[in-house]
Amino acid sequence: MSAHSYEPGRVGLLLIDTMNDVFSEDGKAYPTYKEEFERIGTFENLKRLLAGAREQGFPVFFAPMSYTEADYTSWKHISGVHHEMFDNRLFVEGSWGAEFHPELSPQDGEIVITPHKNIDVLANTDLEVQLRQHNTEYIAVAGMVGTMCVESTARSCMEHGFHVTTFTDATAAVGGRDAYDAMILRYPFISHATLTVDEFLTATRAPAT
Repeated sequence: MSAHSYEPGRVGLLLIDTMNDVFSEDGKAYPTYKEEFERIGTFENLKRLLAGAREQGFPVFFAPMSYTEADYTSWKHISGVHHEMFDNRLFVEGSWGAEFHPELSPQDGEIVITPHKNIDVLANTDLEVQLRQHNTEYIAVAGMVGTMCVESTARSCMEHGFHVTTFTDATAAVGGRDAYDAMILRYPFISHATLTVDEFLTATRAPAT
């Protein structure tokens, strides 16, 4: 079986942090990514990826991020990425910013993972349990941020024996085009396939060989 072949009934889609704070124009983090979203077509590609997954009937897993006021004020060791989120009060639990964007939201029957507080979703939540319970061996990882949560989760899924697909056009990087280019060079080393949304949806429709 080639790296671009997918076993029917074993494919799933993981969407990370498709929240208002990132994808809505009034979101606190949206200005950081706006230019790259427009250059790459990230938002429209994510919508198309989600629609294609639903059409093909494989499970979709949504991984949100949120923090309580106690998190913001009581953590002992605060990393650089957490300084960004804590100082700007991103993903406040119960707030509009921590809600899913209306066009990238779960439907009935789709799985919402326990909110993650660090950048590796697999290491910090019930994601692995949910993947195993839903017979998912081939996991496609998309969403934000490509150089942090997406990359860390893809690495972790690969280390745990899942077949991992990353995307060139369903995420974006911190740091603009240079950071994106470097990220896309890394992805093939931590995943089994690095594809466009169209390539992935075509491959998952094709019979495994």
